[in-house]
Amino acid sequence: MVRKAGLAGLAGLMVLAGGCEYMQTTDPYTGQTEVNKTTKGAAIGAATGVAIGLITGNDSAQRKKKALIFGGVGALAGGAVGNYMDRQDAALRAKLQGTGVSVTRTGPKGENITLNMPGNITFAVNSGDISSSFYPVLDSVALVLKEYDKTMVEVAGHTDSDGSDSYNKLLSEKRANSVVTYLTSRDLRADRFIAVGAGESRPIASNATPEGKAQNRRVEITIVPLTAN
Repeated sequence: MVRKAGLAGLAGLMVLAGGCEYMQTTDPYTGQTEVNKTTKGAAIGAATGVAIGLITGNDSAQRKKKALIFGGVGALAGGAVGNYMDRQDAALRAKLQGTGVSVTRTGPKGENITLNMPGNITFAVNSGDISSSFYPVLDSVALVLKEYDKTMVEVAGHTDSDGSDSYNKLLSEKRANSVVTYLTSRDLRADRFIAVGAGESRPIASNATPEGKAQNRRVEITIVPLTAN
């Protein structure tokens, strides 16, 4: 039953000039050429990420961020941010090629990385338990997150519009928490993570079609660099 048909607009990739250097790479999932930022304070952005808690800088997220920075992890600054995230981006693309997980640069300046994990490969229908076949994919993500530890990670669960708001909210929370629990069991600091249940509130396609619903059922992992500001 379709109760709500929502279509979230996706902004295209924006490349902003300003004394920046860029390099082109080929997306292994689509075959499309993308422009990545390098150092010198590059400004490249794609407004496709889900900015729910961590990215919007609420009080809880800010406390976690400060605790990590002052607890010895440290912060990135200036052009080092772009270079650090570019290298992490490349590592994730290499490990996730052919898995069905997409890697996208997001955030106002393209400084974040969002992994889109479709629901059909991560969870059984109406289940909050990760499919065992997806464990190796999360293991690969964990390896990269461990190597590039100057980041915070938001894990957001999303559903389609079938069912009640409350049910979808709870299911999305369970799925987000399941992913966080799995990743932290791979020797990653729990205080780097924030789990968010978005329910059906942030669709990326229309819920009026089965294909659109399938796109909306997903978990997104958004990786945000630790910076002092």
